[in-house]
Amino acid sequence: MQLHPRHFGRDLRDKLVSKLMKDVEGTCSGRHGFIVAITGIENVGKGLIRDGTGFVTFPIKYQCVVFRPFKGEILEAVVTMVNKMGFFAEAGPVQIFVSNHLIPDDMEFQSGDMPNYTTSDGSVKIQKDSEVRLKIIGTRVDATEIFCIGTIKDDFLGVISDPNATA
Repeated sequence: MQLHPRHFGRDLRDKLVSKLMKDVEGTCSGRHGFIVAITGIENVGKGLIRDGTGFVTFPIKYQCVVFRPFKGEILEAVVTMVNKMGFFAEAGPVQIFVSNHLIPDDMEFQSGDMPNYTTSDGSVKIQKDSEVRLKIIGTRVDATEIFCIGTIKDDFLGVISDPNATA
């Protein structure tokens, strides 16, 4: 963690911890996943002055809560976009794509002002803001992002709630 010399003083440790939380929480590390929250600081090492800048680099060991989806995991997600190729959903910070090949065969794409996938009898509808339960069947990890492919073509998967359903 790099810190400017103007922050040096009695509350140096507090400044380091608050900067760590601001810079690290909410980011994604391909190796560890999405960093949700820092839960504890284990150790703050001795600072090393950077030549020419005056900034000091402090090694910090910390504990945190992470979210990393894995293949075979069942998640509940909110649909964000529907098109003829399938739909995109979000489960927290991760975006999941469900291809139309991974949607049950009895559901067909309906275009219009609110594109959706609907069963032949019209009883089940997947559209923007619907909540779905899906299974992760693949992940791709980049340095700063995690992308997932999901399916709802399995037992106990599919729509949990429809935002436009009448109760």
